[in-house]
This record gives sequence, structure tokens and C-alpha cells, in this order.
Amino acid sequence: MRRCVARRVLGALADTDVPHPRLIAAESDVGVLGAAFYLMEPIDGFQATSGLPEFHASDAAVRRSMGLSFIDALLSLHAVDPATKDLDGFGKPEGYLERQVPRWQAQLESYSELDGYPGPDLPHLVEIQAYLETNRPEPSPTGIIHGDYHLANVMFRPDAGEIAAIVDWELATQGDPLIDLGLVVAFWPEADGAAGMMSVQPWDGFPTIEEMVAHYNERSPRDISALDWYAVLACYKTGIILEGTHARAFAGKAPKEFGDLLHATTVGLFEKAGRIMQAN
Repeated sequence: MRRCVARRVLGALADTDVPHPRLIAAESDVGVLGAAFYLMEPIDGFQATSGLPEFHASDAAVRRSMGLSFIDALLSLHAVDPATKDLDGFGKPEGYLERQVPRWQAQLESYSELDGYPGPDLPHLVEIQAYLETNRPEPSPTGIIHGDYHLANVMFRPDAGEIAAIVDWELATQGDPLIDLGLVVAFWPEADGAAGMMSVQPWDGFPTIEEMVAHYNERSPRDISALDWYAVLACYKTGIILEGTHARAFAGKAPKEFGDLLHATTVGLFEKAGRIMQAN
């Protein structure tokens, strides 16, 4: 199913400015190889969370360009009008924001079915749910959502501080694209470059999250005045997904050390959501 999502989105982006792996071929007939598949072009690039090459590690100005290019790539995606693409029936944009809290709350509650899981011990859980329901904004015009936009899901050019391609399109859908910008706020590293599994070193030179948001705002027609809501949602949604591994670890279905690591990340995300709410 996720292969079908990625294949369809990559096909729709073929004649756009969005940096992405070009779709070479796709086959939906499972009789060919035993499963549907697609073939993408190779990308000459690297992931910043896996380490910076010397060219990027030695120049703060290049690292600043990397951050701004990260936003420029997102802007190019959010500028694509899905109505002009062959995306009929792709995703469910109507009521997208209204479905978010019930969906993720139900997923969190489902973890109680796992043997040994004591239930979520997460800061601000009730307050976050109430905030998201009470402050839900009017949705931004429908666009293509990447769904998992962070530094580990883009590849940078080896010879410049620019995005070579956005990758991992399996969670893409149609809906309110500000969901992606909220995720950027939730996961962008702090001044020391540490952000859990999104850590990048060296970090000096990268723009602050305030500069990133301003860069987006200056170049997008979308109203981002409710961005705090999207950021809180990103912390909530992502935290609940990660908590699933913690719950499965109690049932012996995942390594305890990994479950504990992801639980700590979830706690950090919920604490960040609390700080964002308190700042309003």
C-alpha cells in the first residue's frame, strides 16, 4: 500500500520543481515479481543526520544554506496544486484536521491491549488533547503533504548546501500542508544541534527555527498564524507513534532499550508541546 502511495506521488511530481527521485518505471501487477514495485532514479547526495562531508562540516555559510534549502524544498512541494495532477481519490483532504486528534488518541488507547504496558505516562497529555480540539484552525488550502518531513528524510547535494531530493514519500497524502511545517518546528534541532535521532554536527551556521519559519512565511501565500497548533499536533502525533514501540517492548515485541529510547523522545516531544502551549 505504501509503495502505491509513493509511486503515485512521485509520478505526480514529475514536471514540478520539487526535488525528488524521478520515477523511472512502476508495475502494479503482482504477478511480475510477487509484489507491486516501482523504480526510482539514484540520487547523488547524503543525509545530514548520518554525518556531514568535509565541504559542509567546514563551512557555516554552507550549513546555513542547507537549512534554508530545506524550507525552499518544502515551499516547492506546498506550491503544487494537486487539482492539476492525476490525484483523484488520493487521500481524504475533507475533514483532515478534524480527524487528527481522534485518530491518534485511539491509537494511543489501543496500546493498552499489549500485555504488560502500564499505560501512557506522558506529560501534558490531557492538556494537549484539549488544546488541539479547542484551538483547531481553519485548514490551509489543500495541497500535497509529505507527512514525515525532517532532516533524515532529505538528501543534500555533496557539492553545495542545497537539497538534492526529498525521499521517503510513503506517508504522503492530500490535506493541509502546514502539517509538514508543524513537523519542522517539532523536530528542528536546538542551538547545540541535538534533537534526539535528528542530531546533526556541527550545528553552528544552521538557521534557527524562527528564521526557518520566517523564510517560509515570506515566500508562501499560506496563513501560518496558527502554526503553534500544527507544531503541538506534530509533537502529539509523532510521540504517540514512537510510544507504540515502547508499549510493544513491554509485551516482548521490541527491544527494551529501543523502547526506552523512543519513550524518552516521546516525553521530550510532549514537554515541547507543553512549552509551545504555555507560550501562547
